[in-house]
Amino acid sequence: MAHRVLIVEEDQAIADSIEQALCERGHDVVRTGRGEDAFFLATTQSFGAMVLDLCLPGRGGLPVLQALRAHNQDMAVLVLSNGHDAEDRLVAQRCGADDYLAKPFAVGELTARLECLLRRDQACCLYLADLHIDLARRGVIRAEQRVVLTVREYGLLEVLLRRARQVVSRDTLLREVWKVSQRTALMDNVIDVHVSRLRRKIDLPGMTRLIHTVRGVGFLLTDRHEAVWACVL
Repeated sequence: MAHRVLIVEEDQAIADSIEQALCERGHDVVRTGRGEDAFFLATTQSFGAMVLDLCLPGRGGLPVLQALRAHNQDMAVLVLSNGHDAEDRLVAQRCGADDYLAKPFAVGELTARLECLLRRDQACCLYLADLHIDLARRGVIRAEQRVVLTVREYGLLEVLLRRARQVVSRDTLLREVWKVSQRTALMDNVIDVHVSRLRRKIDLPGMTRLIHTVRGVGFLLTDRHEAVWACVL
């Protein structure tokens, strides 16, 4: 599966070789050689992973990594460094690095390690169109923008996304989100209120509508218009 990867490397020759290798593997690459630009890109766009050199002009790699983690930015980060000291590796890991590679390195090894990180993260994610949930970190992104949800809204979305393109009944939502087995008119209203709030956060104006209500049955999360023939809301 192709991913967007942010390369943060001042050395143009190294950046060129990494970009070429990743593009040959089908990934979409964005490059910068400055820490400030890296932070801006990582917090305003969506990336599957980052290759981050620690030796950058201006804002260094470690401060960038620390700021990203403090900003709750959870993409996989593979750190590059000129140092071979074990302490350098420990410092990078404490700052939030997922992997570490000392220069000089084989580009093939970098690609293999990076794709391993991407596969690991993909196994912990649910996707539908431009919506995805990071199950490990409970993060939600729609159209490359982070979505802040309450605990209950997140639970609703996860249940709907696990059953994408299937109608999910209110009984199922009660059982899996509220842990309640007995359905009442009051609880039906509670569900409707929470789904309405979730819809306002997920289906913003101008976006493809994903959350639909099927009268008398439940709810449907889908990006296929032909599957919405029974939906009225």
